[in-house]
Amino acid sequence: MDQDTVTGFISHIIFQNTENGYTVLSLSCGDEEVTVTGILGGVSEGESLKCRGSFTTHPIYGEQFNCTSYEVTEPEDAASIERYLGSGAIKGVGPALASRIVKAFGNDTLRIIDEEPQLLAQVRGISDNGAREIAVQVSEKKEMRSAMLYLQKYGISLSLSVKIYETYGQEVYSVLEKNPYKLADDISGVGFKIADEIAKKIGFAPESDFRTKSGIYYALISAVSDGHVYLPKQELYEKTAELLGCEIERFEECLAELSVTGKVKLAERNEGEVVYAAQYYYMEINVAKKLADLAVTYRADEEKIDRILSFILETDDFEQDEDQRNAVVSAVSNGVTVITGGPGTGKTTTINAIIRVFEEDDKQVVLAAPTGRAAKRMTEATKSEAKTIHRLLEFQGGEDGNDDTSRVRFLRNEQNPIDGDVIIIDEMSMVDIFLMNSLLRAVPYGARLILVGDASQLPSVGAGNVLCDIIDSGAVTVVELKRIFRQSDVGDIIKNAHKIDVGEPIDTEKKSDDFLFVKRYDAGRIVGSTITLVKEKLPGYVHAPAMDIQVLTPMRKGPLGVEYLNRVLQEALNPPKSGRREKLLPQGLFREGDKVMQIKNNYQTEWVARSPKGFVIQEGRGVFNGDIGIIKSINLFSEEICVAFDEGREVVYPFHNADELELAYALTVHKSQGSEYPAVVIPLLSGPKPLMNRNLIYTAVTRAKSCVCIVGSPECFLAMTENNEIRKRYSGLTECLMEEFCFSGT
Repeated sequence: MDQDTVTGFISHIIFQNTENGYTVLSLSCGDEEVTVTGILGGVSEGESLKCRGSFTTHPIYGEQFNCTSYEVTEPEDAASIERYLGSGAIKGVGPALASRIVKAFGNDTLRIIDEEPQLLAQVRGISDNGAREIAVQVSEKKEMRSAMLYLQKYGISLSLSVKIYETYGQEVYSVLEKNPYKLADDISGVGFKIADEIAKKIGFAPESDFRTKSGIYYALISAVSDGHVYLPKQELYEKTAELLGCEIERFEECLAELSVTGKVKLAERNEGEVVYAAQYYYMEINVAKKLADLAVTYRADEEKIDRILSFILETDDFEQDEDQRNAVVSAVSNGVTVITGGPGTGKTTTINAIIRVFEEDDKQVVLAAPTGRAAKRMTEATKSEAKTIHRLLEFQGGEDGNDDTSRVRFLRNEQNPIDGDVIIIDEMSMVDIFLMNSLLRAVPYGARLILVGDASQLPSVGAGNVLCDIIDSGAVTVVELKRIFRQSDVGDIIKNAHKIDVGEPIDTEKKSDDFLFVKRYDAGRIVGSTITLVKEKLPGYVHAPAMDIQVLTPMRKGPLGVEYLNRVLQEALNPPKSGRREKLLPQGLFREGDKVMQIKNNYQTEWVARSPKGFVIQEGRGVFNGDIGIIKSINLFSEEICVAFDEGREVVYPFHNADELELAYALTVHKSQGSEYPAVVIPLLSGPKPLMNRNLIYTAVTRAKSCVCIVGSPECFLAMTENNEIRKRYSGLTECLMEEFCFSGT
């Protein structure tokens, strides 16, 4: 495609994001001023540019030049050199000093700075040190430009070129020539596939050992994204062979090298020989060891516990059975206790009783949950403050925007443990191995740890199956709450959830106030009914705005998938309107007022919380996979989207970082974990059997507080309740716990 070219000097930088290089500038091209936008990291006012790209018309700001590549050209005459030096591009050189330098050396000024910088000291106002500093700054800018041109030669984008240069500096040439796959290890945003493309352009052979080792590690980390903590060696080899398009026979030596360097760990598990990314191996080992260290026994004064429970029964209308009493006694007498049970079995009531018992003993109780919404629900249910686990651990962000967990920092750890005698964690099914390891590092020895969750829900989005692994190990005391309290008062949501959990049939013909079936057998009609329910029928029925009613679906693709449903629900609930700004980005259209979700952990993103009058009252870092917010504003000039999340956090996304967002009118069931909605609409027609299972439909149904509407095929719903096949996750925590507790004699 032919590109336009504009050449001139930068008269004014209108906007520049120093983190990613996005810039809006005014380029003086003879008698004409051209507004140029794009990734132009490191440019300064006064510099001369040659930009390639195309002219576009902005709906508000008019004609602009969208720059896709550029080069900084040397000023060719004394006037241009003076303008450049006096622009502020060189620290300590202003217009007056620039004028004196150029007056002394004329058109030869840049050569003097480059080759004979000591002569600058002849100019009034410049010392020997000042001369050296000017020369160093000019040289650094020149080196950066050369490196940027070198990187762009291999098709590397401007924004990525800035990151690469900032990481390696002048070593960038040797890194790319020796091992371009190192980029995937060192730089956020460069995975194996990008590094592989760069390597091909440089001329690396497909059978290079660097490529093979990087491919093996990439296949392993990709499995982590699917929830696995490790892969059986043969399965890892098969995935790597498919990725690289080469024979498995070559892998053994490369895997051995990765093991020797400590990047991976080999271990024996139920599946035989398996391979871990090293950090996940140590996470499992550390979790098992810390749980064994915490799992000591204490003497419980059961008479005192019964006296407190009797008082609670009388004053709080607390209904108790033997399982709940056992849970309270276990929490007092054991260092680690797991409490599990489905909806309506009294988990929250039991937590409240445990809090009362420990507070009676002057123990400091700390409450936490994996997400902001789950922590908010815990606070409301217990009348005690609950924090997210990240906030409890005093999360400090990471080294960059990467969601690589190895770069995440928490202030709370072994040297600075949590201030608390009793730590209660709710919604444990959502906790992955990374978060569990981070939490346990900060739990002080001698504290009680109480883990509460529903083991029948879907496992965590992140790697591992922590809650179920702990339960299956038999290593710590587990109390299961089975009885549904006040059977006559509970609705069909709770009753049917328990039927789903044990595979009992559900009457889809029954007239119910809170568990409704809308039979439809055509995808188009299912979508139409879903829109009608969310927009018109349910808001008044459950006394909640349409934005609070959540559509949950098993799939991302297809006529009932998240991607299509979000588009049609956006048009129904937040249609175009005069004054309502919108922006079409590669991942879709965003509009002010849209409901959106963060789809990856970004440990470095900054947020602010504001008072009702707009003053900043709190600042922090970190936005997490599953956080939901509303688009507050779209700034088409600075090219930014401002999203207001729960707890009053506002986050500003540059357009090119908005790929971390997607519409959230419809969510996959997995993404809904830990949340509760006034009403849930579940469109169902058909889907792949491994996905359409009991685990998934149970999780979807238990997200609803007041009403569940299943729109579609009752036969599909019933088939899901009968399908108890759970997708295998490779996780070794159960074995690690059994080994650790056996070894420790616990």
